[in-house]
Amino acid sequence: MARVVSERADVLPALGEVFREHGFEGASLALIGARTGLGKGSLYHFFPGGKEEMAEAVLAEIDAWFTHEIFAPLRESKDPRQAIAAMLQAIDAYFRSGRRICLIGAFALGATRDRFAARVDGYFAAWEEALGQALMRLGHRKKAAVALSEDAVAAIQGALVLARARNDPAIFRRALARLGDRLRTV
Repeated sequence: MARVVSERADVLPALGEVFREHGFEGASLALIGARTGLGKGSLYHFFPGGKEEMAEAVLAEIDAWFTHEIFAPLRESKDPRQAIAAMLQAIDAYFRSGRRICLIGAFALGATRDRFAARVDGYFAAWEEALGQALMRLGHRKKAAVALSEDAVAAIQGALVLARARNDPAIFRRALARLGDRLRTV
């Protein structure tokens, strides 16, 4: 039996998990309907643009969360050390200590990347830029801050992939701990 959903935002978490688990191409409307509890009519009511609009909505929600929880504090905090520590804690929680893949990273790796290129690029660019700003306020020169922020995002994404590939979330936690040590050093 289809469930009652009052707002489209109510279905976004389930949609995100379907896309994480099956990718964009593998997420059929039947699978999406089964996971969300919505029939095709309800899905098209909330997302007239179909699966592509669903993915865009999920990516926008992810972007909003990262902007509020990660990017803005990195850019605006008067205490960049604390903002970096908070980023690492939030990242650990968001990715469930390495048990949850990065949907935007997953989209970046497949044919889906071209379909959502602006979102994918914007997410990673914003993260690197915000972290770079915090690192410069810590005392790093611009060139070093840019390089370190790129290394940090690459390390996080790589640790997520490796933790998933090896079925060992501890890899992610260890990588975050090492990254924290590296980011706090001026």
